[in-house]
Amino acid sequence: MTTKEKAISLIQSLGDDISLDDVIDRLYLRRKIELGIAQADAGDVLEHDAFMDELEADDAQ
Repeated sequence: MTTKEKAISLIQSLGDDISLDDVIDRLYLRRKIELGIAQADAGDVLEHDAFMDELEADDAQ
């Protein structure tokens, strides 16, 4: 499915009374999810403990 087809499918699944801002938000969310899945598939992930260590280090700053 092409990007255009994915966008059309998503838009068609939404209610008729949805705002343009909400459409944009949904498209953006879908893109972010697709990017996250691609990163996970490529092995570009952090283990839970490593992620928590990074959060704690950020909080300490």
